[in-house]
Amino acid sequence: QLRLVESGGALVQPGGSLRLSCAVSGFTVDYYAIGWFRQAPGKEREGLSCLSISGGTTKYGDSVKGRFTISRDNAKNMVYLQMNSLKPEDTAVYYCAAESFLRITHDDCRIDESVQENDMNYWGKGTLVTVSS
Repeated sequence: QLRLVESGGALVQPGGSLRLSCAVSGFTVDYYAIGWFRQAPGKEREGLSCLSISGGTTKYGDSVKGRFTISRDNAKNMVYLQMNSLKPEDTAVYYCAAESFLRITHDDCRIDESVQENDMNYWGKGTLVTVSS
């Protein structure tokens, strides 16, 4: 079964840290560009970070640049999002998504506003992050 499963979401105080995990099953993560997205209530989906198939390209949205770090463990078929200096405005449901080598070059990945849901091959169901004191 081909799927992505996010975990690690929690309630955390402002200034705190969390590491989100995206477990990949049914396909090999190193053949896919992986992105992290989030959606807060009443807001559009926002692209946060992505990692290319080659691993040589990472991108970050302006709102998380310098605070979030994406990484991948090919041996474990996992992708992570380390989130530091969390703010209340980071509260959202966080999703990972995968785009195959058939759709994107090895050194590219996408998180821009033009990314549509069907641009990605797979989406997880999300994990909730709440930043509040």
